[in-house]
Amino acid sequence: MFFLKFFGCFAISDKVADCASEDGGGCCTSTTAVNTKDTCLVTCVKKFSWEEIRKRSRNFSKVIGSGGFSTVYLARLPDSGLTAVKIQSACTERLAGIHDQELRILLRLKHQNIVKLLGHCDDREEERVLLFEYASNGTLHDKLHVSSSVTLTWKVRKLIALQLAEALEYLHGMHIIHGDIKASNILLDEQLNCKLCDFGSAKLGFTSMVLPPSSTKMKRIIMGSQGYMDPHYLKTGLVSKKNDVYSYGVVLLELVTGTEAFNLEKGEKLTDVIGPVVCGVLGVEEAVDPRLRYDESLDLEELRAMVTLAEMCIGSSPMVRPSASEIVVSMKNNF
Repeated sequence: MFFLKFFGCFAISDKVADCASEDGGGCCTSTTAVNTKDTCLVTCVKKFSWEEIRKRSRNFSKVIGSGGFSTVYLARLPDSGLTAVKIQSACTERLAGIHDQELRILLRLKHQNIVKLLGHCDDREEERVLLFEYASNGTLHDKLHVSSSVTLTWKVRKLIALQLAEALEYLHGMHIIHGDIKASNILLDEQLNCKLCDFGSAKLGFTSMVLPPSSTKMKRIIMGSQGYMDPHYLKTGLVSKKNDVYSYGVVLLELVTGTEAFNLEKGEKLTDVIGPVVCGVLGVEEAVDPRLRYDESLDLEELRAMVTLAEMCIGSSPMVRPSASEIVVSMKNNF
């Protein structure tokens, strides 16, 4: 079961306070205090009633996403406009733990490239609900791999790569490991800005490495998604920031090639297919997304630089992979 871990002087405490004034149909405010050695940060989000969410989503009439054990519906809140409502159903003890972990981590976060938490609801034992800002352009996965009327230009792809790196730099600076970086967890807003989402696999701690359960009787729960998972993590069970860096490298390759990280029909990983290009056996022109070949913003030197950066990120040894901060510097210097 996933639980937040506590390291050194790090502690998280939750408390619920009533609103002095009610807003949006009689909801209260959930206040979470995050204590560190030097500061006490307080983030307030609304705690909605189930009935309010049902009403604002028109009885959950429009599904805008799904995956795992959750479904995402569209709702309209009086003070926030269009909102994404993520409902986790069939809430077992383990799933409730995952939800609580995600909520606690989200309450700590405030970054322009991480999806904003607007509220939550725990009225019903069988469901857990999180409410987020709505990203109108769906996911990066849909834009790259599902039929779309909009082709992401090279200029936009570079920006998404930089914004995702900045989001990771922010998370890793707070000692948070996302644990499931992938194209379908990168939302795009109206201006096609990156909004990283889904913190259900996230880990929190001061160290960059979190050891797996030592007991052989405990089944290790694998976090991540096929095609994006760090082979070193799969081999050792060691969770580190460099797992996120590996997955980031795979996303870079997706941006360059327009190819999915894992081809289910062929059982092929993008990192294997693109190997000859990454190793320099084939030119990067051989692998570029065909939709980019007539893009005036495409720069071959930048393309090569992105493939080189991806190669560094997916290196077999986590120790030699760049940090998120080094990735941001590289992106700003080369693009």
